[in-house]
Amino acid sequence: MIEAIGLTKRYGEKTAVDGVTFTVHPGRVTGFLGPNGAGKSTTMRMIMGLDRPSAGTVHVNGEEYARHRAPLGEVGALLEAKAVHPGRSAREHLLAQAATHGIGRRRVEEVVELAGLASVARERVGTFSLGMGQRLGIAAALLGDPHTLILDEPVNGLDPEGVLWVRTLLRDLAAQGRTVFLSSHLMSEMALTADHLLVVGRGRVIADASVAEIVARTRSTTVRVRTPDTAQLEPLLRRRTGVEVVNVEHDVLEVTGSDARQIAATAAAAGLELHELTPVHSSLEQAYMQLTAAEVEYRSPGAHETTAPTRPTSGTPR
Repeated sequence: MIEAIGLTKRYGEKTAVDGVTFTVHPGRVTGFLGPNGAGKSTTMRMIMGLDRPSAGTVHVNGEEYARHRAPLGEVGALLEAKAVHPGRSAREHLLAQAATHGIGRRRVEEVVELAGLASVARERVGTFSLGMGQRLGIAAALLGDPHTLILDEPVNGLDPEGVLWVRTLLRDLAAQGRTVFLSSHLMSEMALTADHLLVVGRGRVIADASVAEIVARTRSTTVRVRTPDTAQLEPLLRRRTGVEVVNVEHDVLEVTGSDARQIAATAAAAGLELHELTPVHSSLEQAYMQLTAAEVEYRSPGAHETTAPTRPTSGTPR
C-alpha cells in the first residue's frame, strides 16, 4: 500500500506537487495519469525517497521507503530504465543488486527468464534496445519479489508481445494481492491494464476513481447516424437546444446531446431514411482529454483549442 498525505514538492517558485493526498491499495492495478508537467515523476521519486518532500508524508507498506531494512522485498521500482552501467551484462547488473539483499542466484535466473532476457543475459546493457532495457528494468523491479511495484512508463519501447507480457504480468501480480502503481501515456493500454486511476494536473489530484467511473463521469450522449438525407436531417437536429452535429462522412452524422429515440422521431416526422443509429461510447482517452482539458501546461498548437502554447520553463519536472 502507498499512502500520501499532503505531499508537496517545490523547486524554487515552481510547485511541482501541490498537497496531494491519495492511497494506492493492494489487489488492483492503479494507473497514474496526467499531462506533461503534472508532477507524476516527481511524485514517484518522492515515494522512493529520491526527492525529499517540501511538505507532507508518503509511506509504502506503513513506512517511509528509506526506513525499510530490506527495501527490495517491499518495493520494486522502474523509474529510469537507462540507470544501468552500460558495460555490465544484464545478469551482472541483477547479481550486483541481489548481493545487496542476500538474494540468491536462483532468483536472478528466475527474473531473467520471466523478463525474456535469457538469450541476451550475457550481453552488455549498453547494446540493448529501448525495449530490452525496459525488460531489464522490470526484471530488477521484480528481483526482491516485492509487495509493491512502482513503474514509470513500463511499456515504453516494447513491441506488441512485450506490451501484452507487461499487461498480463501486472494484472497477475495485483490478483496475488500486491500493490501495482504505474504511469503511462498510452490510454488504450491503461484502459486494458488498470482497475483504478489517479489523475493529476498541475500538481493536484483531479480524479481518484475506477476506470469505469471516470469514463462514465465524462461520457456524453453521442449517436452515429447514417442516412442518405444528411443535408435535410442536419438542420432539423440542430434546432434542438444543446444538440451538436458533426458531418463526418457524406452519409454519416455524429450527434451529441440527443439520443437515438429523439433522432429517429425527428427523421420519421420529416420522412427521411435512416440506415444506422449507433450510440458511440466514450473511450478512456476521450474521458482523459475532457478531464485534463484545463490542466495542460504545455499545449501543442491546434490541439483541442487554438490557445497559444505556454512557454516551457527549463528544468521543469515531469
